[in-house]
Amino acid sequence: MGRSVIVEAFLRWVETAKVADRARAASALGRAYLQSEMLPEERRAAEMAMTVLLDDPSPRVRLALVEAIAWSDEAPRALILALAEDQPEIACHAVTCSPLLSDADLVDLAVRGGSVTRILISARPSISRAVSAALAEVGDEEDILCLLENEGAAIAPVSLKRIAARLGDCCDIRNLLLDRADLPVDARQLLTQHVSNALVALPLAQAAIGLNRLERISREATQAAVVSLVGDIQPREIADLVEHLRLNGHLTPSFLMHALCAGKVDFFAGAIVNLTGCTEKRVRSILATGRMHAVRALYEAAGLTREISTVFVEATLLWREASKKTAGTMLANVCGRLLERFRHLDGIHGAVSELLDLVEKLHIAEQRQSARSYASLTAFAAA
Repeated sequence: MGRSVIVEAFLRWVETAKVADRARAASALGRAYLQSEMLPEERRAAEMAMTVLLDDPSPRVRLALVEAIAWSDEAPRALILALAEDQPEIACHAVTCSPLLSDADLVDLAVRGGSVTRILISARPSISRAVSAALAEVGDEEDILCLLENEGAAIAPVSLKRIAARLGDCCDIRNLLLDRADLPVDARQLLTQHVSNALVALPLAQAAIGLNRLERISREATQAAVVSLVGDIQPREIADLVEHLRLNGHLTPSFLMHALCAGKVDFFAGAIVNLTGCTEKRVRSILATGRMHAVRALYEAAGLTREISTVFVEATLLWREASKKTAGTMLANVCGRLLERFRHLDGIHGAVSELLDLVEKLHIAEQRQSARSYASLTAFAAA
């Protein structure tokens, strides 16, 4: 019997057969195609018959077909592609299981499909960086949660950063990102900013504290978190973080002063390199051993005004001296001595006054931390 005769007979049968019978036939046909020895002519006839079943009005028939063939790399690719765009209970087998779907197929499905399709893609046992990148770009919260929870998903640092930028205001996504050891430091800074923005947006906090004060507190807390963060990053990450902060307007004089007073030398030098365009070797040389006028010229090349640069020059000289002593006292030493140097001068106002206010807050915070540490050690010694 020829191929056309077999298909024609099958078409006549499916027109009158009951749904349950058609479903059993679809399953048997799929399994026979994959598991039975068939002549080439018979395989082509079986493939045509399965293609006819794609238009069956009953989902049960198409479900039986996809359950039979989705797992195999011997299945007809055209059928898998069609079934992957069927209704969710059918598509889920093709999308999550089929080894025939290439990265290009999955990216196309992610872009053209809905949230359910993207969730199914995110649940595949193995996901490439290319597919993860597409999901990171177009995925909703549920899709991305599924992706981040999938241990078989390879996600590039740039995709993690994109997720942080798009969906970092979602608490569950933020927590999953922060738990990752491979999260880039600039993405961590983005998440810190999301937390800060969420705090400022709280009506209760605005009513209790006032919007202006709340924004200032949030800004200072974010700044402190980032300064703390830069102490743990790898040298190779500094340039990217500095550029990210500059593009987002975070390389402010107060932020730079905080970093300098805290002794985050590598990061601070990287920021000055970025702002001045000088080589890293020259910047480090000036910061470490340059005379006062050379240091001031460097800071003014970075965009600091003469008044502010004077404070930075003094902080740099104090940092050099403090760095020769115990690292744990650096912040207190630099902040305290800066205040002694400038607070008694007349005519301090504007940007310099704001900068010194920050220094004073850092000094107070460090004093409180030192007191806590002293109390803990005393209690431990007395135990």
